[in-house]
Amino acid sequence: MRLAFCGNDNASAYNISAGVLRNVCFVDALNLVPHVFLLFITFPILFIGWGSQSSKVQIHHNTWLHFPGHNLRWILTFTLLFMHVCEIAEGIVSDTQMKSRHLHLFLPAIMGFVAATVSIVYYHNIETSNFPKLLLALFLYWIMAFVTKTIKLVRYCQDGVPFSQLRFCITGIMVILYGLLMAVEINVIRVRKYVFFMNPQKVKPPEDLQDLGVRFLQPFVNLLSKATYWWMNTLIISAHKKPVDLKAIGKLPIAMRALTNYVCLKEAYEEQKVKDPSNSYLSSEEFLRNVYVLAVLLFLALILQRTFLQASYYVTTETGINLRGALLAMIYNKILRLSTSNLSMGEMTLGQINNLVAIETNQLMWFLFLCPNLWAMPVQIIMGVILLYNLLGVSALVGASVIVLLAPIQYFIATKLAEAQKSTLDYSTERLKKTNEILKGIKLLKLYAWEHIFCTSVEETRMKELTSLKTFALHTSLSIFMNAAIPIAAVLATFVTFAYTNDKPLQPAQAFASLSLFHILVTPLFLLSTVVRFAVKAIVSVQKLNEFLLSDEIGDDSWRGGDSFVPYESCKKHIGLHTKAINRRQPLRYQLESYEQPARKQTRPVEIDDVAIKVTNGYFSWGSGLATLSNINIRIPTGQMTMIVGQVGCGKSSLLLAILGEMQTLEGKVHWSKLPGRQMNAEGDFSVNETEPSVEASRSRNRYSVAYAAQKPWLLNATVEENIIFGSPFNKQRYKAVTDACSLQPDIDLLPFGDQTEIGERGINLSGGQRQRICVARALYQNTNIVFLDDPFSALDIHLSDHLMQEGILKFLQEDKRTLVLVTHKLQYLPHADWIIAMKDGMVLREGTLKDIQNKDVELYEHWKTLMNRQDQELEKDMEADQTTLERKTLRRAMYPRESKSQLEDEDEEEEEEEDEDDNMSTVLRLRTKMPWKTCWRYLTSGGFFLLFLMIFSKLLKHSVIVAIDYWLATWTSMDNTNKDRNADEDKSTEKTYHVAVFSILSGAGIVLCLITSLTVEWMGLTAAKNLHHNLLNKIILGPIRFFDMTPLGLILNRFSADTNIIDQHIPPTLESLTRSTLLCLSAIGMISYATPWFLVALVPLGIAFYFIQKYFRVASKDLQELDDSTQLPLLCHFSETAEGLTTIRAFGHEARFKQRMLELTDTNNIAYLFLSAANRWLEVRTDYLGACIVLTAAVTSITEGPHSGFVGLGLLYALTITNYLNWVVRNLADLEVQMGAVKKVHSFLNMESENYEGYLDPSQVPKDWPQEGEIKIENLCVRYENNLKPVLKHVKAYIKPGQKVGICGRTGSGKSSLSLAFFRMVDIFDGRIVIDGIDISKLPLHTLRSRLSIILQDPILFSGSIRFNLDPECKCTDDRLWEALEIAQLKNMVKSLPGGLDAMVTEGGENFSVGQRQLFCLARAFVRKSSILIMDEATASIDMATENILQKVVMTAFADRTVVTIAHRVSHILDASIVLVLSEGFLVECDTASNLLLKEDGLFTTLVKSHK
Repeated sequence: MRLAFCGNDNASAYNISAGVLRNVCFVDALNLVPHVFLLFITFPILFIGWGSQSSKVQIHHNTWLHFPGHNLRWILTFTLLFMHVCEIAEGIVSDTQMKSRHLHLFLPAIMGFVAATVSIVYYHNIETSNFPKLLLALFLYWIMAFVTKTIKLVRYCQDGVPFSQLRFCITGIMVILYGLLMAVEINVIRVRKYVFFMNPQKVKPPEDLQDLGVRFLQPFVNLLSKATYWWMNTLIISAHKKPVDLKAIGKLPIAMRALTNYVCLKEAYEEQKVKDPSNSYLSSEEFLRNVYVLAVLLFLALILQRTFLQASYYVTTETGINLRGALLAMIYNKILRLSTSNLSMGEMTLGQINNLVAIETNQLMWFLFLCPNLWAMPVQIIMGVILLYNLLGVSALVGASVIVLLAPIQYFIATKLAEAQKSTLDYSTERLKKTNEILKGIKLLKLYAWEHIFCTSVEETRMKELTSLKTFALHTSLSIFMNAAIPIAAVLATFVTFAYTNDKPLQPAQAFASLSLFHILVTPLFLLSTVVRFAVKAIVSVQKLNEFLLSDEIGDDSWRGGDSFVPYESCKKHIGLHTKAINRRQPLRYQLESYEQPARKQTRPVEIDDVAIKVTNGYFSWGSGLATLSNINIRIPTGQMTMIVGQVGCGKSSLLLAILGEMQTLEGKVHWSKLPGRQMNAEGDFSVNETEPSVEASRSRNRYSVAYAAQKPWLLNATVEENIIFGSPFNKQRYKAVTDACSLQPDIDLLPFGDQTEIGERGINLSGGQRQRICVARALYQNTNIVFLDDPFSALDIHLSDHLMQEGILKFLQEDKRTLVLVTHKLQYLPHADWIIAMKDGMVLREGTLKDIQNKDVELYEHWKTLMNRQDQELEKDMEADQTTLERKTLRRAMYPRESKSQLEDEDEEEEEEEDEDDNMSTVLRLRTKMPWKTCWRYLTSGGFFLLFLMIFSKLLKHSVIVAIDYWLATWTSMDNTNKDRNADEDKSTEKTYHVAVFSILSGAGIVLCLITSLTVEWMGLTAAKNLHHNLLNKIILGPIRFFDMTPLGLILNRFSADTNIIDQHIPPTLESLTRSTLLCLSAIGMISYATPWFLVALVPLGIAFYFIQKYFRVASKDLQELDDSTQLPLLCHFSETAEGLTTIRAFGHEARFKQRMLELTDTNNIAYLFLSAANRWLEVRTDYLGACIVLTAAVTSITEGPHSGFVGLGLLYALTITNYLNWVVRNLADLEVQMGAVKKVHSFLNMESENYEGYLDPSQVPKDWPQEGEIKIENLCVRYENNLKPVLKHVKAYIKPGQKVGICGRTGSGKSSLSLAFFRMVDIFDGRIVIDGIDISKLPLHTLRSRLSIILQDPILFSGSIRFNLDPECKCTDDRLWEALEIAQLKNMVKSLPGGLDAMVTEGGENFSVGQRQLFCLARAFVRKSSILIMDEATASIDMATENILQKVVMTAFADRTVVTIAHRVSHILDASIVLVLSEGFLVECDTASNLLLKEDGLFTTLVKSHK
């Protein structure tokens, strides 16, 4: 057929005698002009622009500006494009009905489509390069297009073309669109004034885009990029090359930051608290009957629906995240104002606060995500039912009623699920608590051979947890089953009813349209139950949050500038001050010869002006209404040292907290002096060497902020340096002076990264003394006038205490003229005090200088004196700096193995790198895109091969049956169609019965298989979880002690908490969902290919596209998931650490700084979550569009093939389901990849070597009462910690007679503790042997050996449970025996006074007893075990004098007939020993009685004794 613009079948086509504009063809040609004009003008500009600059337009181009009406322009242009497509389609369909080709019917429309596309590309480029003058071309185009289209419309009106004709409608709509676009363009000129005005408007880009840190561009990009997440491409593709980190995702846009949203929420909360003749025209109906048109419309409808769906998801996500940020800020603000009594009296626990942060805010966020469903779902359900009724009549209502009746069951299952989850959580918390205790006390458990008892206890809780998990699994599988079975049941009921109530046979159109509708109906019903559940949870969360926000706050601390100021801003670096602190001419000597004369000069009587703090008539309470402190009248002199002394529990710490405003004031007043510079004038006598800057410094110190070191040390999760400087400016000299004064340098040197090492909850565990010294250092470093130290010496030994007193307090603080309040038990420091406050039972007993008290209250003074004597100067002097050395030793032990381990790892990595250098990049990529199939296989097999086989088999069978059901339906409906000519009624009825029967059987089988598959997956998951946890626990418990020294506790606990939780609850549903969606997609593709084989050709490009989308997405998603998790932890930690250190933060007045930190952490976590959510949208948009392409391809191929209508329906139905499931395949794959990481981590622990518990001797061969005598022979003993490490003991020989008291001493690192561990075979004895009562211990089974010896460790460890359980977990002893042990340990009276006596509860870690009492319990525990050998490993290191004396006495009397080996902490303890072993560098250098050893003048023992005199 020859081509011609106006066609060549009509001679009058080119006739213009009636006027040019009366010729339709000419009008169409006229319509070409604007389009050609636009293309002609814009192409050169675009090419020049793209070539030079547009391609370089970075995301952070400073001119990323939207012109006015930006979004409206995009919407109008898209509508215009759609109208052009309709115009092209209408033209082509009309043209097919002509005798010759009429290009004028569709060519202008095609050109219009191209021009509209170019217009939006052109506009986008102008916008990004901010060159509005070029918009004039578009303005002219819209005017021309508007005019030409209007001419065409007028022509149609004159020709009397009716409105029902499609071409008339299209032209009319396009006139409106061009008019609106013209209006938009005029508006841009009006606002930006870029032409026709003298001064064009200058516009700055949004603040966010001026900040290069903002990389989340969803709010700023154009509409198309917004809808398709095009801007995410760079991030997702770059993730392939290098992991996504926090830098790559940048900062949150201002509108989404926590602070912005907090301000809005706070306001709302506060308010709420208060309240042509020759032409063939086509009607719309005819046009829509065209099958190709329908196929394209279906495609476009899908694209639109999916785009809007994803957009709605994004909006809810963003709102949810904004709300969460605001809530977190609100909770945090409240925490900073919480009254201390709330926390200490247990009304508000740290756990509850953590729950608010981690759970309740997330519940509200999730509710917001699902919220739109509350109104969308009912609409969807009602519409679905109406459409079904239209299709099938009454029988559709039967199916719908099946769905509606079964929906409540879904809700019931959902509530049961929530209950099961809650009980699982309770059990898992209990299990974790027990596991934590085991890990903390693992050394003791191994030494006492109690692992199995505690292991059984954990296993019992685990069994309860598993029972609860079984319920959870059952309900989950029921839920999945209901979801799959309801549509099958509904379809069955509907079609059977239809077959028997209707005379007409079932048509394919009816069958497949209704099938599709049933599938659509189920989702909202299933979701509705979830949404309702979440709504209920959200209401509960709101109540909890409200309760919290209304709880008690501390009083108004207006006397100390509240939280409005940030103290560190006023601190400047004052060099003079710091040099003075170090370069002193005449250090004060430590003088303790006479208590009568205070060591420091007597200051003159203090006038009222010299008082820094004064309390008058104070009555303070911890919130119970009863006064804890009563009748307090004290004053604290400015610039001097005040000591507060008194017995334990007399209210010393409470007094400090009362002054700081942490307690409730019932009566009286705390008065802080308001004269910052005053002390200078009053004090008057500056020392000569004090330079001007230092005076200035003192003045600039913040008067109302207090440096405070609490009794219980509180550390931040930060580096050592950050913990000490605590937000103040860093000054090297001052920092060094402080660390020296607190003797922190040696400890810092041990840490792997020095003072840049992370400490705190998530960092390295430091001992009590080290933590305490860091807290004191923090208080000293701060540039404040007032320093409160609450019992800073409690965890320090005498040497450190003296050093701290001398260097830190007497020099550093006193010479700075700082006011110091010191709570202490160390009475020997009283002579240094300028002012003393003695307390008793919550009242002030005496107040004044030591001289005053000596004169006025002789009795009290004498009492103090005797106490000091009892603390026995000699003994104090004798003491080694051993506790500290011990702490350092522990730290060193913890550090070195880690270092050597990391060195080994580094070496391995280096070797690998060398081998791999050439294809390094590709290897990294390969590893990052590879699925961990090996780990998956391990996981699946740990569930058992039978269950694995059952799962695979039932899954395949189920999907085959579901396909068979649909296939049968297609056959049935097609048969009815083809057999129209059959008249025999009997034939028909038998055929109908046959079809219905087969259909029912298949549906029934499908429903049963749905249940079986969902159950097998869950059961397999449970079995795998059970086996993995069991193996992990046993492996860990039997692991060598070295493993626990090398592996941080948190890391091991993580395997039992987070990783076990993932294996228990997350992997099974992910696995189920992944297999289901994959099989559904595969069966769908199979079905479409069967119906229309040509589809396979189109599948290749689609498959390739899908492969790349999933490949890129998985990598980026994994990184973003990890970022989300890793940014959440610091946030939660910050909340809990703030709640723990509330008093310290408030005392320092650093609330503002901590708030700022919380806002930063919240925003960081939110941006990670936002990007994760955007990546999911990116994927879904792409898979949805792919799905739409599959539908289009399936539709077009089936039209061209023209097979049985039943199979076309079937193919289309399956193509439509693919769109839903494609993105689930990818997301589940990505989730599974992340979750398999947990299995991998658990497996890495399962490959660890265990201790060798078997011995050469059978337990029955060992005498029941062994060791009876307690005779020990050590023969040529060589010991090392691991076979790749150096020996710690070398060729030690010794003989210990039965009943001897042996002392072992030596310098730090000489191998004393290693020897004690050798008795229990906790270390590797690679040469020599230890023989106890004639039996070589290396031949004994470990359990037997360890259960027959007793040991008391340095750290007293108690477990939660009863006192009885702590003394005798094996329940072997009578009560009398236990009471006897308690009496010996002098605890009998104390235990009797407790409610329940022996059954009184011990809290976790024995926190409800003092350290001394805990150590005595350990002594009683050792006595209960009737062993003839007792080993004391520095058992008195961490206890006070009184307890120590008890211990010594008990050992001498109660253990008189037993062999006691004491590893000495203080050399004086072993002076009475029958024999002393002196070790040096792993060799035994001296062995004799103490008296004989002291005779050797140059002996090591003599040196040790002398050095501690």
